[in-house]
Order: sequence, then structure tokens, then C-alpha cells
Amino acid sequence: MNLPALAYAKKLIITVTIMTSVLSFGSNATSPVDNNYLNNIKINSTVMDTRHYQPQVASKMYPSPSAGMVQHVLTLPTLADEQNYMLEVQIGQNKLVDCNKINLIGKISTLSLAGWGYVYYQVDKVMQGPTTRMMCTAERTAEFIVLNEALTLRYDSRQPKVFYLPEGTDLRYRVWKTASEFVFSEQ
Repeated sequence: MNLPALAYAKKLIITVTIMTSVLSFGSNATSPVDNNYLNNIKINSTVMDTRHYQPQVASKMYPSPSAGMVQHVLTLPTLADEQNYMLEVQIGQNKLVDCNKINLIGKISTLSLAGWGYVYYQVDKVMQGPTTRMMCTAERTAEFIVLNEALTLRYDSRQPKVFYLPEGTDLRYRVWKTASEFVFSEQ
């Protein structure tokens, strides 16, 4: 090998070694999140309309669902360090969709239970919003269309999360856990 080729090969080996160590350090710098643990948190979900309403112990102080409404009650199990968890709730409808973008219109109201101070959520009406009008060749598929954006709530097992939604509207949820500590921005 000539001298310039040898110098180039040496620089290349050093660069590859440094990049490998940086990448491997970055992948080991944070501990992996145990998603299986999050999937094993058993949230008790109760759905009742006016015909099947029976007050539950944890939610008996909340109003019964009115005609055309469905009450969804999420009772969260107690966890150690609940301040490290969040509950994400999406309200929407399952629809058959094609390639066009579909939106739902509705308002998620945060209401306070008079005399108790507990919070509950209510959606009075859900309507299909604007949609694109593209020509689609693919078949329609079932998809959950979310109303507005997801609600991100503090995880608090002391009180149930109560939602009143119009019939035909669904609620889905998942639990989030912090994976790292807070870090200050450089000043």
C-alpha cells in the first residue's frame, strides 16, 4: 500500500471505531421501558346506557346517563409512584374509511360534579367533519377516527375517570410511564 492510502485507511478505522462507541453508548444510556408491565395494568372499564344503568360504588355520586348518552367509567388500580404514569384517552368512532382524510367534530367538556368537586368529561354531539374528496382505488378499511386530540390525564387511582358520550361513540385508553428523569436545558 502506498502512504496516502494507508493514512486514509487509518483515518477510516478511527472514524468507524469512534462512531461505533458513540452509537453503542447512546443505546445503553437509557434503560429500556418494560411495555409488558404497562400492558398488564388492569383498568376496570364499565359502560352503561340508560337501559342498563346500575350505580357503581366508586361512581355512584356521578349523574346517570341521559337518553342517547352512554356512561364510561374507568377505575384505575393503585400503583406505586402514580406520579410517573399518565392515562391517554381517545374518544371517537369506528368507521369504514378509504384513502380520504376524515375528521370528527365535537366538543369535549370538562365538568365539575356539584358539591363534590370531582371532574368528569362529556361530549354532547359528534358529527362527521370535513373530508377530502380524492378518488380511491383501495378497499375501505375499519379505522378508529379520533375526536379532536387525545386527552392526557394524570394517573390517579383515588377517583374513577367518568365520561358521558353519545351512543355510537367509543372510548379507548392506554397508560404511559415516564422512561427518564427531567433534564434541564443548557443555559
